Amino acid sequence: MTTTGEDHRPAAGGPWWWQRRRSAALDVGLAVVSAGECAAEGVVFAGDAGVPSPVGVLFGLVAGSALVVRRRWPIASVLVAIAVTPANMGVLLTIVGLYSLAASDVPRRITAVLAGMSVVGTLIVTFVRTQQDSVRGDLDVGEWFVFFMAMTASLGITAPPVLLGLYIGARRRLMESLRERADSLERELMLLADRAEERAEWARSEERTRIAREMHDVVAHRVSLMVVHAAALQAVARKDPEKAVKNAALVGDMGRQALTELREMLGVLRTEPVPSVSASFEASDAGGAVGAGSGSVSGGEGVEGGGAPLAAVGVAAAVAASRVWPEDGSDGPCLAEVDELVGQSRAAGMVVELSVDGEPGVYAAELEQTAYRVIQEGLTNVHKHAPGAKAQVRLAYRGGEVAMQVENGPVPEVGPDGARLPSGGNGLVGMRERVTALGGVFVSGPTDAGGFRVSAVLPVVGGA
Repeated sequence: MTTTGEDHRPAAGGPWWWQRRRSAALDVGLAVVSAGECAAEGVVFAGDAGVPSPVGVLFGLVAGSALVVRRRWPIASVLVAIAVTPANMGVLLTIVGLYSLAASDVPRRITAVLAGMSVVGTLIVTFVRTQQDSVRGDLDVGEWFVFFMAMTASLGITAPPVLLGLYIGARRRLMESLRERADSLERELMLLADRAEERAEWARSEERTRIAREMHDVVAHRVSLMVVHAAALQAVARKDPEKAVKNAALVGDMGRQALTELREMLGVLRTEPVPSVSASFEASDAGGAVGAGSGSVSGGEGVEGGGAPLAAVGVAAAVAASRVWPEDGSDGPCLAEVDELVGQSRAAGMVVELSVDGEPGVYAAELEQTAYRVIQEGLTNVHKHAPGAKAQVRLAYRGGEVAMQVENGPVPEVGPDGARLPSGGNGLVGMRERVTALGGVFVSGPTDAGGFRVSAVLPVVGGA
């Protein structure tokens, strides 16, 4: 951080009104010299005025010492210099006083008035003295030269210090203005840096939530189906070996699909290969279908816990606050896969009715992915919370919107054993975040028949 403004000044200040000790020493030195000059000239003044010399010396000392207060009260110094001008003393007092007055923050009209009074006073005194010397014969010059000499002396004493003071004062004010502007720019830069840090932190938080929501949608659905199939496999393993083999194959397929989707998710987060993560996936592939599904759940929980994916999320969000998750929909699900999604739930033993109204159009990838995830999460919730209940999936393509609804009936009193799954309570929150992010409407809640309904309407903004 640069040091500007008041911080630019030395820490050690001077006595009284001086900002620095050297400024006090300079003013005291000038006052001493001026007092000596006025004291010497006071002797001549005392002789001309017919007063004792000590009185003239004392008068000169007091008048010359006025330069001590030239920084605090520059007008007082100039008034003293004008007052002693008839006594023909205080040349240094007049020059330094006028300079201090012009360089100060005193209004320019006051400076002009006092400078004019000094010029007039010096002009009169010089003219009278020169005229007296000419009458006595000390100077053999004409009247024009007397006036010229008086004018030159008065302007020579008054104009240079006033002009120099005006220049120094303007330069000082310019430097102060530049320092204030630098301070203002520095504060703005610090404010922008703070805002950038806040935006980066917000982007990190948003990206963590986004990745957690993606992994929840993928893992929860796949693993819930795997658990349902595993329960069915356990029930029919001895009674119907052929059906058990079929269920085992389904579990394996779903485990591989879950691993593939997790691998795609974590692949966009890594900026370079991470051997430990790759090795864990290879081990999961070789470990069997049910073991792979368990590994998928662990990977999903690891996103919030911290690790390689979470570190990658923080770096990606901090750099340019960009979205690291691909939004082009090249690898994401779409509405055309809803039939397959419903078929997987049917294969797990759920009774699902699918109805589609209207003709599908060309939609943005985000809209299709969000609609697919809402239906997927709705079916997952039926698997978790209403095993054995009948479900209805409705998908409607309208002119300017796409509507979807997943509704299940009441849970049968005697449901399949081992089908109930734990829930973290994030499914509905994730669906609401997805839908509202696209400007849609999301509604969920129990039905009068004792079931549960999830509905969403997404506006069609533009095609893919």
